[in-house]
Amino acid sequence: MNRIKTVWSVLGALAILTTASTFSAHHEKGEAKAKTIVGSYITEGGKTNPLYAGDITRQQIWLDYIDAHNDRDLEKISGVNADDWEGYVDDGAVIKGNEAHMTFLDEWFKSSANPNWTVRWMIANGGENDDGAVEDWLTTGNDITFLDDDGKEVKQHHVHDVQFAGNKIKRINVYSRAAPAE
Repeated sequence: MNRIKTVWSVLGALAILTTASTFSAHHEKGEAKAKTIVGSYITEGGKTNPLYAGDITRQQIWLDYIDAHNDRDLEKISGVNADDWEGYVDDGAVIKGNEAHMTFLDEWFKSSANPNWTVRWMIANGGENDDGAVEDWLTTGNDITFLDDDGKEVKQHHVHDVQFAGNKIKRINVYSRAAPAE
């Protein structure tokens, strides 16, 4: 009798697992899945559009990009940048163009600042701009440590809003705050 109960229990469990997996994979191959709205995107023109969960495959591009910064590999950084790259840094400065970015980084890397970054989190997202084109973004939280002009170590928490054009980085907006004193 116990053996029959065990068999029926196992069969029941298998039936439940089969049903659960059938429901979780009910989309046909190639069938479009609904986009997940994660917020709102307010365009330059002031229009509010849905902000969707984005493509997380670009996270590895960002991780490699940060590694290239830490390795001082200007060639690799330049190869990831779009030709019309733009950077809006936390002090209000604007850097336009891949060549200008390489000049900025080369000078910084040759200084005594010795900047190093650590990626803490990433959120992929996207939304339509005023022209109806989808913009792909990766919002990232990063720590940066560097030496100030007096040789004192400074640690800041940065949020980088990174716009992609394909697999190239087109724009980075940098926001920062000082890390809490320890």
